[in-house]
Amino acid sequence: MFATTSIGLYFLWYKAFPKSRFHFIRDGREWLQVDKIGHATTAYSIANVHHDLMRWSGLSRPSAINTAVLTSLAYMSVIEVMDGFSRDWGFSGGDFLANISGAAFFAAQQYSWGEQRIGMKFSTHFTPFAQSRPELLGKNHSARIFKDYNGQTYWLSANLRSFMPTSSSFPAWLNLAVGYGAEGMLRATKEAQKQQEYSARTTRYRQWYLAPDADIYRIQDAGTWTRPFSLIPFVKIPAPAIEINSKRKLHLHPIYY
Repeated sequence: MFATTSIGLYFLWYKAFPKSRFHFIRDGREWLQVDKIGHATTAYSIANVHHDLMRWSGLSRPSAINTAVLTSLAYMSVIEVMDGFSRDWGFSGGDFLANISGAAFFAAQQYSWGEQRIGMKFSTHFTPFAQSRPELLGKNHSARIFKDYNGQTYWLSANLRSFMPTSSSFPAWLNLAVGYGAEGMLRATKEAQKQQEYSARTTRYRQWYLAPDADIYRIQDAGTWTRPFSLIPFVKIPAPAIEINSKRKLHLHPIYY
């Protein structure tokens, strides 16, 4: 499965781009670090799903955790190596550290609590910025989901009941989530963005969110309707949200995704 996925990724994505000698890149200042948090969230999600599969197959708790972490890092490292041989990218030490952070965050909770009380989640929406730079931010809806960092938000979603006494009657499924995103990014860095007249007039800024969330794994007696959603526990549900941004503005979103 690992080899099949890696080969498929190469032919679907990397084969179309020019190659080069293996090289490194320093990209810690790009995309206001949204991409780095995305790497951590992806590594966390892979470890989470793989751990459940290993436990289902009969592995012991420590073996399942260790295998899930190593598998997550292996998947993500293959992507970094492919980046390293791509002319337009490079092996990013920042991405690699983010991958380790996401997998370690999963392992720390699993070893400490035997469960994930604080999940890393993802949400996205379409923004008008992709229309200005479709070659970079996505030419169609499916590409924009993954390429347009302006529409992406990454969340830490904490299950409140799991931190309360077992006798508590607080809803077991209700979470509180803190999110991070950014907008106004038409190029990777502020300096590169200033090189284009239209881009220079667009303000890049950070966004922080506070919103309720739900942990579908903790919904009791919900019936079969939850089964399709159990495949995507790392997706933040749409909900009202409070936004505070680096432009020192406060926004209330009736529904944010």
